[in-house]
Amino acid sequence: MKKSNKTPFMAAPDYGHSLAGFTINALSTNIPRALVFQRDVLQAQVLHEDEDLLILQGYGSSWMVHADHTYDKHPLLGDTLAQSRRGAGIELRLHGLDPDGAAARASAHGFSVLDGPRDQPDHGLREAHLVDDDGYVWVPDIPI
Repeated sequence: MKKSNKTPFMAAPDYGHSLAGFTINALSTNIPRALVFQRDVLQAQVLHEDEDLLILQGYGSSWMVHADHTYDKHPLLGDTLAQSRRGAGIELRLHGLDPDGAAARASAHGFSVLDGPRDQPDHGLREAHLVDDDGYVWVPDIPI
């Protein structure tokens, strides 16, 4: 159920038609808190923000975060709520975001740093694993 009356930065069908390649959409229990993580920790550009939806861009990609209530009639919400942690087993990687800075910002904002920052010579990357309030693991990385 949509709650916001805010005018979007682009009409939804036009935005949908503009998407290409691979994108992600994450569900969130707390959009204001998700905004802090996305904007202040990941330093994503916020294209749109309201109580229903965040549309973000950065590191050559675009992604969305929808509030749970927008999926009230979609089976994905029930499936998501039945799990012990959302996003278990998946890493959302942001190539080109300094993991040291992102981990410091995550800690400063009260988010969890699951691992790192540390060099992963087998990958040729320095990376950190950061957990947002919805349990998604974001992995900023840069080449060693």
